[in-house]
Amino acid sequence: MAFLVVLVLDDIQQCTPVMEAWAQAGAGGVTILESSGLHRQRKGAVRDDLGLMPSLQSLLARQEYHHRTLFTVVPDEATVDRVIEATERIVGDLSQPYTGILFVVPVARVVGLPKRPPRE
Repeated sequence: MAFLVVLVLDDIQQCTPVMEAWAQAGAGGVTILESSGLHRQRKGAVRDDLGLMPSLQSLLARQEYHHRTLFTVVPDEATVDRVIEATERIVGDLSQPYTGILFVVPVARVVGLPKRPPRE
């Protein structure tokens, strides 16, 4: 059975190292989305007040904080385990604050996932 692995990454500087680690762990591809959570929205760290043509001063007036949400579909639980281990090597223990959150969802059907021989 295939699995969807989703990581909401707190430190966007770790995005590239995590993607590379996932690839080495057996993820065939990774999709990245820019995202922001409710906590940061409530703290006012997300800008929705910029006009169509903001001035440089308005862009620099307040720093925005975003996450990166990475996801991949992997073919089996062994790959899931390797992806989780690779993630924690980069970001640290995910149970700690300001690291991220990772979850895994079973996928009933996948079309287009490349068929590869099992790793030895």
